[in-house]
Amino acid sequence: MSSALPYKISVLVFIENTAGEQLLLLRAKQPNLGMWSPIGGKLEMATGESPFECAVRETEEETGLKISPADLHLFAMIAEKAYQGSTHWLMFLFRCKAPIAALPTDITEGKFAFFSRDQIKTLAIPETDQAALWPIFDQYHDGFVALKADCRCSPIQITVEQITGLTGRAY
Repeated sequence: MSSALPYKISVLVFIENTAGEQLLLLRAKQPNLGMWSPIGGKLEMATGESPFECAVRETEEETGLKISPADLHLFAMIAEKAYQGSTHWLMFLFRCKAPIAALPTDITEGKFAFFSRDQIKTLAIPETDQAALWPIFDQYHDGFVALKADCRCSPIQITVEQITGLTGRAY
């Protein structure tokens, strides 16, 4: 039963270069091994880390880009039920308002590349990213949306729970 699964809290940080391309990481570890996704990681819950603190820490650890909470815009919160059948996730999605100047050095979690939004549509990306995260980014990266995704079935069932703010550019 899905309620017996562990619940993890994480962040994803959407970072662009000065040309407007998205920085993605080809994951060398689970979850999402072999898939392209934005950088991110789990909150250090034992220390009481906030989602903003986690996004700042993960951005510096994974890319070397030093930012502050003021450089981040929280544009979405998504609750994923039974992702890959093994974990419930609560994810906070941030858009980094500070562009990254160059491609970061590869890390143990994977290798980096820049992609246009159209190129991302052709990449191996997680089903949730394809169905929800990138469309949400496209529409609401300047506003805020809360949603839930039921990953127990395919296609994933996505329900928008709240939308506030402005809509973003369309692709």
